[in-house]
Amino acid sequence: MDNKRPDPDALLATIYKEEKRLRRGKLKLFFGMAAGVGKTYAMLEEARRIKADGVDLIVGYVETHGRRETKQLLEGLEIIPRLKVAYRSTILEEMDLDAVLARRPDVVLVDELAHTNAPGVRHAKRYQDVLDILEAGIDVYTTVNVQHFDSRADAVRQITGITIHETVPDTLLELADDIELIDLTPEELRKRLFEGKVYTAERIKVAADNFFRLGNLTALRMMALRLTAERVDHQLQDYMELKRIAGPWKSGERLLVAFGPSPFSERLIRWTRRMAYNLEAPWMAVFVETSTPLSEEAQAMLNRHFDLARSLGAEVMTIAGENVSDALLALARQRNITQIVIGKPLRKRWAEILSGTSHVDRLIRNSGDIDVYIVTGDEAQDTRSNVILPSLPKIDRHDGWQRYLLATGVIGLVTLIDFLIVPIAGYQLVGLTDLLAVLLIAVYIGRGPALLAAALSALSWNFLFIVPRFTLQIFLPQDFALLLLYFAIALFAGNLAARLRIREQQALFNAERNMALFTLTNETASAIDMDAVLNTAVVQVSRVFGAEVAILLPRPAGEGIEPHPSSSLQMDEKEKGVAGWVYEYGRVAGRNTDTLPNASARYYPLRTPSGIVGVIGIRRRSRERLPFDQESLLETFIGQIALAVEREMLDEAAAQATLLRESERLSAALLNSISHELRTPIASVRGASDSLLQPGPALSEDIRRQLARDILDASERLNRLVENLLDMSRLESGRLQLKREWCDVREIVGVAAHRLETCLSERLLTIDVQFDLPLVKLDFVLIEQVLVNLLDNACAYTQPGTHIQIKARKRDESCEITVSNDGPPIPVADLERVFDKFYRVPGLNITGTGLGLPISRGLVEAHGGTLVAENCAKDGVRFTIRLPMIGEPPPVREALS
Repeated sequence: MDNKRPDPDALLATIYKEEKRLRRGKLKLFFGMAAGVGKTYAMLEEARRIKADGVDLIVGYVETHGRRETKQLLEGLEIIPRLKVAYRSTILEEMDLDAVLARRPDVVLVDELAHTNAPGVRHAKRYQDVLDILEAGIDVYTTVNVQHFDSRADAVRQITGITIHETVPDTLLELADDIELIDLTPEELRKRLFEGKVYTAERIKVAADNFFRLGNLTALRMMALRLTAERVDHQLQDYMELKRIAGPWKSGERLLVAFGPSPFSERLIRWTRRMAYNLEAPWMAVFVETSTPLSEEAQAMLNRHFDLARSLGAEVMTIAGENVSDALLALARQRNITQIVIGKPLRKRWAEILSGTSHVDRLIRNSGDIDVYIVTGDEAQDTRSNVILPSLPKIDRHDGWQRYLLATGVIGLVTLIDFLIVPIAGYQLVGLTDLLAVLLIAVYIGRGPALLAAALSALSWNFLFIVPRFTLQIFLPQDFALLLLYFAIALFAGNLAARLRIREQQALFNAERNMALFTLTNETASAIDMDAVLNTAVVQVSRVFGAEVAILLPRPAGEGIEPHPSSSLQMDEKEKGVAGWVYEYGRVAGRNTDTLPNASARYYPLRTPSGIVGVIGIRRRSRERLPFDQESLLETFIGQIALAVEREMLDEAAAQATLLRESERLSAALLNSISHELRTPIASVRGASDSLLQPGPALSEDIRRQLARDILDASERLNRLVENLLDMSRLESGRLQLKREWCDVREIVGVAAHRLETCLSERLLTIDVQFDLPLVKLDFVLIEQVLVNLLDNACAYTQPGTHIQIKARKRDESCEITVSNDGPPIPVADLERVFDKFYRVPGLNITGTGLGLPISRGLVEAHGGTLVAENCAKDGVRFTIRLPMIGEPPPVREALS
């Protein structure tokens, strides 16, 4: 046998590898002001240094751009082959994320962090690949330019006039454990550009005249230096706080930014993110939902703004209210907001005069102690064309020009009716009929058609009915006033009617949404088990969102997840792989996301404060993304489902813990009882055996017989103990098999009494069995064991010389067997508890395991019978067995003479 001690170095290496597997990897950023400053070169130099120190390092993706110096630094480094992706009849090369994760090195190099991946790979962006690598416990060295950070994109567009489409969230900057600024002067960088060390020859001229202008590079360099300074300042403050050095601490500020479907909202969100980072303050992004409905294009842009705010680390919220400023101030005071960021109004002054004071003015006037920041949007050439106007009300029954055509037709029909009214009631009544038509159009067709109807009806009234007819001239002042008042009333009344109709629709929608949420919460709360909870969740989500739903929970073995049978969404292995990724990384993936977008469904993690408890997959019939209000409702649904699943898991865990505690208690009681019960017969066996083997004068025959009887009694007692333990084990495991046969109760009673002959010899035993008691179909051995247990219990609780009686009778359709004794009565409260495992009546110094009675009841109930205990009229206790008499016993065959 090899007794060599384990190698301490090998043990430490194993511990390090396991620790590395469990921890998050470290991120190091090499960044600069623009391409060509030498980020990749510096990263490769650092990589070669740590590779020489024995670090396991690989190249996940490095782009050399044909530079000879960069290629030389790659020599000798392990390079993971690139993943080839077919896209539009061409082959694109991307980093093979799965190969990197399977290789599991200490460090991986990933160039161009902001790169957009080709369609068809797991993630839309390379930085998402980096996040997966970090989650796997692998360190990452990567490169990025300052203009690619989300919060700097607007400033870069202002400086260079170029829109940066490939961006990474600023949270990566906070996630980075180390950053290294690669700095060059603008003159040196332009020199490198003209030397062909940045771009190929055909791109040099274009780059020098556009992005690489001296002023642009100077501004970008300042931005990179400032970003580095902010990072160092934050590290210094964290160090001072850690070391408890007196100094300025976090300000306690809380920021709120109001955004909407305008393109300028992106600038507001990024501006607030930069300010929150500098103040080290939490921030939230809020959209105020009014009665004005949004077009599909506006909803899509609003969804993008929600995603941007979330990716930058904001708490995102939607609130309802017609007065935007009042709604924002109410939320700000409720959430202790200290600074509000809002966009500068883009409307002309005359528009504000017509509509009343602007939201910004009201916000500033009523803000009180809350600071208000007004951020200016970009005044680009296409500003007005980019502003997304609200759509027509959701109540519109028709689309586009058809609504206006219908409104025109209604006004035409009413005008024909007016020709019939005028001869009877005069032309003044025409205004009332036309006003009624405008109100009906506003309610049932929409606000825009109502405005058109008001204008058409005013013109037709003037032209066709007001004297002089068939002209637009008006001679009488009262007619002129009447027409003006009609037009104003029609405009305001139509607009008001349309708004009331929209409010009604919104109220109905909110009521349905609240009812759906209430139904989900109520039904999941009243569900009795996990299956009922998940079945309710699937039904409710399917009904409200018109989707197929799958809920996946962890497997009992703890490896991966599997769909629950209540799921309505059929999943193949590819879809299960997407759901498994969501469960592992806790991020949304699938359709309409940047991660695994080719999946047929969208998968959300069921996240709770204690962790991820499962995954829910949703596949709508429409491939379009949900509007922001429905997506918010869906997130609320998912949160409620996650809490319900966690509650059921906690209930199951609590039940398991209770069962475990009870099992431990019973095990301890069983161990104590068995050890006590074993000690007495073992001592008897040992004492008798020692006496028989003791050297000396020969023992008399009577003494030898008595010692042998003592050994036999002790062995019988041990045998009964073992049988009880086996019976209890079979009862609890459900493995008890009955061997029913036609038995004579007299014979069973006689065998049981014979087994306890020793203890019964000291008591008066009376057996009274009905003379004509028929045979009973039962398991002879098990019922014999029941009677043995009851007789043994009677012997234990009675004194020698007392009376024990066994009776057997037929009662109705059952066989009744009673075992009574003259022992002390059982307290009424304990008559049922005596059948609990390990329970013994308190106050009586009686030994035993406390298993005889519960085993006896279990065996009787396995026959379909009952066993109860009751006190006798006088002293004593009676146990009554009732066994069902099944079928007719076979006829008794007479022996042939």
